[in-house]
Amino acid sequence: MNYGYFDNEKREYVITTPTTPVKWINYIGGLDFGGFIDQNGGALLCKGDPALNRITKYIPQLPASQFNGTSLYIRLKQEDGYQLISPLFTPGLDPYESYECRVGLGYSQYISVIDGIKTDMLVFVPTEGQREIRDIRVTNLRNHAVELSLIPLVEYSHFEAIKQFNNADWVPQTMQSERLVDRQGISIIKQYAFMRKGRQENYFTANREMDSFETDREKFLGQHGFGTFQKPLSLEGDHLSNYEALRGNNIMAAIYDFGLIQPQGGAHLITQLGQTDFDVHSSQDQAQVIKHQELIEKFRDLAYVEASFEPLIKKWHDYCDQFHVETPDEDFNTLVNIFNPRQCMITKNWSRFLSLYQLGLGARGIGFRDTSQDLMGAMIIAPHETKEIMIKLLSTQRRDGSAMHQFFPLTMEATCGDSAEMEDRPDYYGDDHLWIVQTVCKYLKETGDMAFLREDVPFYEKDKEGKPLEVKPVLEHLLRSLEFTKKNKGAHGLPLLGFADWNDTVNLPTGSESIFNANLYGKSLQEMIQLMEQLENVDRAHELQADYETMKEAVQKSCWDGHWFVRYFDHKGNPLGSNENSEGKIFTNAQSWTIMSGFAEADQAHEALASVHERLATEHGIKLSSPGYNGFDPEKGGVSTYPPGAKENGGIFLHANPWVIIAETMMGNGDRAYSYHRRINPVTKNESAESFEVEPYVFPQNILGNEHSQFGLGRNSWLSGTASWMYQAATEYIMGVRADYDGLIIDPCVPGEWKTFKVTKRIKGDIYHIHFDNQQGLSKGVQSIEMDGQSISTTIVPYQLDGQEHHINVIMGC
Repeated sequence: MNYGYFDNEKREYVITTPTTPVKWINYIGGLDFGGFIDQNGGALLCKGDPALNRITKYIPQLPASQFNGTSLYIRLKQEDGYQLISPLFTPGLDPYESYECRVGLGYSQYISVIDGIKTDMLVFVPTEGQREIRDIRVTNLRNHAVELSLIPLVEYSHFEAIKQFNNADWVPQTMQSERLVDRQGISIIKQYAFMRKGRQENYFTANREMDSFETDREKFLGQHGFGTFQKPLSLEGDHLSNYEALRGNNIMAAIYDFGLIQPQGGAHLITQLGQTDFDVHSSQDQAQVIKHQELIEKFRDLAYVEASFEPLIKKWHDYCDQFHVETPDEDFNTLVNIFNPRQCMITKNWSRFLSLYQLGLGARGIGFRDTSQDLMGAMIIAPHETKEIMIKLLSTQRRDGSAMHQFFPLTMEATCGDSAEMEDRPDYYGDDHLWIVQTVCKYLKETGDMAFLREDVPFYEKDKEGKPLEVKPVLEHLLRSLEFTKKNKGAHGLPLLGFADWNDTVNLPTGSESIFNANLYGKSLQEMIQLMEQLENVDRAHELQADYETMKEAVQKSCWDGHWFVRYFDHKGNPLGSNENSEGKIFTNAQSWTIMSGFAEADQAHEALASVHERLATEHGIKLSSPGYNGFDPEKGGVSTYPPGAKENGGIFLHANPWVIIAETMMGNGDRAYSYHRRINPVTKNESAESFEVEPYVFPQNILGNEHSQFGLGRNSWLSGTASWMYQAATEYIMGVRADYDGLIIDPCVPGEWKTFKVTKRIKGDIYHIHFDNQQGLSKGVQSIEMDGQSISTTIVPYQLDGQEHHINVIMGC
């Protein structure tokens, strides 16, 4: 069963029923102002930080049938009272004649017909002006006139989100709402916590004056809150109370009367919900006050709202057009051309901050390792938009080269993550600091901005006055990342695990070693060797090459287990991910990354990938390990808190799948790489959404594995490093077009059945149209390349840097 379809012409997914298996969401705006909105129009909005400046109260754990955050009612006058319709299905749960939620790039559109009333509502955050706009159009499809009112509803959260749930004494006493009438004679309903009065105030207004309003939740529901959002008792009367709540549970509900609407006639309301960020009482901020009022007035104008929607669409279309593919597989095209780059930009914007699963209550923030990887996918789309975030990441690196695990963007306060909870384990993660090496090098290849290496960035440690103890160029930060790992090795000459490596839930005692960290270190060394050669620093390149050979020797000496590579050595020297183990015999990442780092010999690489295919690959994707740990083991940590087949304990943790795909392409196995890609392509899950459950237009974090009774069930959608790595795997390794310092590498590895396919890549102001001819039915190998009719002697096509379009013909062959 499916719950919608892909409309590629409009670059939308169209949800055709409001009752999806779980809530399906979309993102609007960004971390500066925005959040997510679900298929029933409920929105969680924030400004700057969902933990420290939340606007709407949206509780993901509530049943899907309940009101959550924002909604809309339509009220129709009848002889004996009023008929109330919920055009977004919740909270009224009215039988609908038709329902669509069109999930677009940066917007959602809701089109429903309920009891002869059609509603068409567009929701977006414009690129200019930080506010949520709802453009609501209602049409009377009945054969008689109706007297109609629109009633938007918002429930506010305290700005410190966690206190909304753990401080029921202080929070209710601080919440305030008041009404003011502006110079156009239109009401603005302000809402704020008392300590932010006059400075940071939420506001709601529309393009016409309201009949009446309510700001107290219990008064709106009626009977001291014993009424329901499904049928608020206050809406049985002609007007709301116009009560300005000075405490309690603040909402905003307003009646907008449109009078008698004739058959085929309509009502049109434009609402805006935003927040001020200036002192309304300060003479210095008066210019901002005036500008703010002017913007409110502009967004009341239909023509201005429609015009403000156009740059949002253009921005997102430009992102998606940076890399475009044409292959025989339409599902692959749909994902790679629209929804995968879209998810890459969302993860770039939000890291693991705010979703239905990451609740944005202050526990996580922006992850160092997460965002370093997210940026790598975003760089293919918008490399120059990643620089500011890279600087923030580098500024949370310690002087010794290790990194803080996460930070909060409003305060730039960083934490050690979960490692701070265990005093007997290291306070650093063994992999965090290494990811930024690959990220920066990829940025340099995509942009040519070598001057970035010379920019000064502070390390995280500060003196008593809050000033950094040390400031060094970006290049020095990268070198210290490598140096930290070089200095922190264990008994086998392998990097120490730290509190954990990428697999967070394996938290072995101090002294344990990580083969993943060894490989990540090797890959980072490869990148830095190439960079040093590009900078003509031959001596440093030789030093790093020696470090690389030393680590390769350690991996080769200790880590090959006969048919695959082991994953860890614990503090006693015992292997995990070995045939010696009864549980956790084999781990996926030890196989893929030993190939990606170049540490595996060719015969080992083929054998390791065969072991993955035999022991870990399922119809729904590749499991992270097998068999699962069947019982809690405090020495192994969090991995054993999940049942076998779930998450990191033998689940299909999707983030690890593209690394296998990349490894397979490196070994020339195009058919298998493509098969693995297709198994987790969410587009292919559309027909099985009942069992997959999560959105078929984005990658989830994980799918339950075949040791679990709900094998194939997806969870934790949207904010996953899977997005970045699957985009890299598809564009740079299957399609085989990736940026290098001096040109585009052309190195496809595709299924043999693809006889022709095309890529368009925009980079450094040029557009390259690349046509591949594969009449021999090969997976890998380039016989000849021509650009603009001229033969190219290597598989690296030089950048032209002339702002023109160039046509490249590639013939695959041995």
